[in-house]
Amino acid sequence: MGDRIRIVSLIPSATEIVAALGLGDAIVGRSHECDYPLEIKDRPVCTAARLNSEAPSQEIHQNVNNILRSALSIYEVKLDVLEALKPTHIITQDQCDVCAVSLQDVEAAVAKLTQSQPQVISLQPNSLSDVWRDIERVANALGVRSLELIEDLEARVKICQQKTAHLSVEELPTVACIEWTDPLMTAANWIPELVAKAGGQPLFSVSGQPSPIITWDTLVATNPDIIIFMLCGFGLQRTRTEAIALKTHPAWEKLKAVQHQRVYITDGNSYFNRPGPRLVDSLEILAEIVHPEIFDYGYKGTGWELL
Repeated sequence: MGDRIRIVSLIPSATEIVAALGLGDAIVGRSHECDYPLEIKDRPVCTAARLNSEAPSQEIHQNVNNILRSALSIYEVKLDVLEALKPTHIITQDQCDVCAVSLQDVEAAVAKLTQSQPQVISLQPNSLSDVWRDIERVANALGVRSLELIEDLEARVKICQQKTAHLSVEELPTVACIEWTDPLMTAANWIPELVAKAGGQPLFSVSGQPSPIITWDTLVATNPDIIIFMLCGFGLQRTRTEAIALKTHPAWEKLKAVQHQRVYITDGNSYFNRPGPRLVDSLEILAEIVHPEIFDYGYKGTGWELL
């Protein structure tokens, strides 16, 4: 059966879902951002970005808005590559126009294909349970079982919850998760839910909702116990650079999290920004950061560091 299935995954989280379901070998094409598991890096790339991710944060933000305003997508689908690959299934998303190729673009590309008529599977995760449902939908579309994988992931989530369940409200620190630095944006969607399960009180963001922009005044007034940088699309190194740049802000030293040395950077690109199986790793990273007295999973140094 694996011979017949030819999957093109146009979003990193879907690539991870397919691999976790045991179908990594059936992935024949990927997006330019798919980088995990490592063995998929040799697959042909089917998308390209229209913007420079090395630019400063504010410039990236402006470029994104300009491209979206001109009704263009931030990414383009490489039709010739897609045509040559003859996929049976294409997985994409309609959750965020900034994160990956949009469903609209994929449908437009598929309509032009002459060699194949692939089934398009579109993911739209806003919460942890949505991610389980997405895993199930992908598994069903590809004809494999998902129960063992989902049960394993849910069991790990439960362990975290059980270890923080006895804590009183006073023992639950307030946590601000920063998703972008210029403008300042806080992480939403599944992140507030993960913070709560890790034994923290999420600030600013509402579960299942898009990420809001906040002001420095709001950050200072709310004065979180812990600040965690999980910048969209950035690994540890770039996140450290971005976070250090904020130290020059006049309000920086006023923050309780700064005074108590509870400011952290994470590899947002590998973990928090990707609604796939590694959201459970993200939960475990949060648990280690928020309650080091309870958790030690060993992610320090690779998944997160103290700023």
